[in-house]
Amino acid sequence: MFSNREASMRKRSRSTGRVVMLSALIGGGLALAPTATTATAATPAGPSSFNQPGNVIVADQYNNRVVEIRGHHVVWQFGDGSSVAGPHSVIGPNDVERIGSLTLISGTGTPAAADPSCINPNGCVDNRVMLVNRQGSIVWQYGKAGAVGSGFDLLNTPVQSTALPGGDVLITDQGNSRVIEVNRQHDVVWQYGVTGTAGSGLDELNNPNSAELLPNGHVLIADENNNRVIEVTRGHQIAWQYGSPSSTSILNGAAFASRLANGHTLITDSNNNRVLEVTSQNEVVWSFVTNLRPGSIAAPLPTRAVRLVGGDTLISDQFNDQIISVDARGEVDFSQGGIQVDGNGPNQLNAPYDAKVVGDFTGLTVPVGFR
Repeated sequence: MFSNREASMRKRSRSTGRVVMLSALIGGGLALAPTATTATAATPAGPSSFNQPGNVIVADQYNNRVVEIRGHHVVWQFGDGSSVAGPHSVIGPNDVERIGSLTLISGTGTPAAADPSCINPNGCVDNRVMLVNRQGSIVWQYGKAGAVGSGFDLLNTPVQSTALPGGDVLITDQGNSRVIEVNRQHDVVWQYGVTGTAGSGLDELNNPNSAELLPNGHVLIADENNNRVIEVTRGHQIAWQYGSPSSTSILNGAAFASRLANGHTLITDSNNNRVLEVTSQNEVVWSFVTNLRPGSIAAPLPTRAVRLVGGDTLISDQFNDQIISVDARGEVDFSQGGIQVDGNGPNQLNAPYDAKVVGDFTGLTVPVGFR
């Protein structure tokens, strides 16, 4: 989400805030078991810790890594912290999900002045969507390390990827203003948005930030700079919309959206620092504002919110350097990372962009048959 991130890096301020420690969340299924912390490019863990239901997998954006945590401890990691895209590194990951024993990672890249390890004044580029095995080997990828483009096997700022039933991958290719479905042979088999054309007209997107396949075959897209979430058919018709390109009064920077089993849509309204649950009739039935928490900065710009099987909502509160889980009453009952404490030490994150619970696809595309 480069446009919002670049602005926030200029105005982000630090103040003394309390560190919220990780607490037990039994009802939501989050795992809290002690294991050994690791810090290598990809660290296999024992069968009692790797890929266990309840572990949390995090796209730790400005640490240039993806981590799987159990309690405060890292049990698996991909990304050696390098700001150069390569076989053991990922730059600025914005999205991650676990499918079986494979991990799907979006290497988004980092904008100028965001990552201290990036010496390029224009930012550091990745532009890959990767499937990584437990041993830390890339077994499939779309996009080429450090290359920018829109042709065959090329991407421009992929911010999110979704494993689809049967094996295809849905990629939100933000810099190319499109959402594409690709097969494992690197063919684009479906696309929404005109490549390289940002807009709000027919079949147009403006800085899209996520896409999920719905059970009815439609695709739910967070169209960030159009300040809307749209459900589109495979025939490129808009079947449902929340928000408007002409106003920021409803949404301002839609960063993520998922469709819940009750038909409601969970939306991360990033520039308003909040998460909303809305009905199909566009009625807001639940919300949580992240910058009202004690110790928060003014504009943490949360980027992901996913509903958990136990009913809590897991939020990546980006520039507060935390992932948090909140219950239906808005009480925080889980956190990883210290609020406003960015780092890569124990219980530290740096602008986490995405977090999901291993084995929990509540509201998300279930990748049945994906191998």
